[in-house]
Amino acid sequence: MRFVQFLQNGRQYIGLELKQGGDLINLHQADANIPSDLRTFIEAGNDLWKTAGSLSVRTDCIVKRDSVKLLAPVTSCDKVLCIGMNYIDHCEEQNAPVPIEPVIFNKFPSCIIGPNDNLTYPKETECLDWEVEMVIVIGKEAKNVKVDDAMQYVFGYTVANDVSARDWQLTPGKNGGQWVIGKAMDEFCPLGPSIVTPDELGDPHNLGLRCRVNGVTKQDSNTNQLVHKTEQMIAFITRFMTLKPGDLILTGTPPGVGCFRKPPEYLKRGDVVEVEIDKIGTVVTKII
Repeated sequence: MRFVQFLQNGRQYIGLELKQGGDLINLHQADANIPSDLRTFIEAGNDLWKTAGSLSVRTDCIVKRDSVKLLAPVTSCDKVLCIGMNYIDHCEEQNAPVPIEPVIFNKFPSCIIGPNDNLTYPKETECLDWEVEMVIVIGKEAKNVKVDDAMQYVFGYTVANDVSARDWQLTPGKNGGQWVIGKAMDEFCPLGPSIVTPDELGDPHNLGLRCRVNGVTKQDSNTNQLVHKTEQMIAFITRFMTLKPGDLILTGTPPGVGCFRKPPEYLKRGDVVEVEIDKIGTVVTKII
């Protein structure tokens, strides 16, 4: 299944995407028991998920995609966690060792914007950068999960641009070497367009992913380059903290980010960034 959140006539609904980039079933219109936000829907559990899947035949509840505003598929999660240095080819790009354990940092729910929203260039940075990332969406509460059981806790996958202010993230001594300011400014997590469930997606660790800036390809790789796969990430994180339904894990980015180009390249106002993953979709962000 493919789930979205959207605005129609000023009201928020959950939609079932009929195909990638296609029209939607308004699930609340089809069944009034379906809540209006995906986090609540995810928390409700498997029975309601199955009910939603059965509503794909409700052609009387189809909404034309171009008649609504798509929102980020999750907007009120408890956690937005990120994995650094998690692509083999990205480590090679930096001449850096491949991490033995996942490198964890975070954004905040306030960073999340929709899949077609503009991003306001922060006045506090001069080094705004892009990162295409696959995102794990957690389906149920998870603590001390074993690797072999980890996929039971995955609701689905979506796409994010891990927008980064490199001067705040990477300048030696700046902010004590902490990444959070450089990674968690407002609007630094464009997300969407849909959450695709594992049964629909297939193998999440063999998907092409890419980033384009003004139509020029900057990143082009495959999730088969991930150092730590979904199962290892969930098992590691839940040793230390409890994951909640709707929580997000940005899984890392491949090579081609601006800061490691020669010479470095950074975004400017007016640029359009597209991040996409095969079988999930594309997030398009204009920098204003």
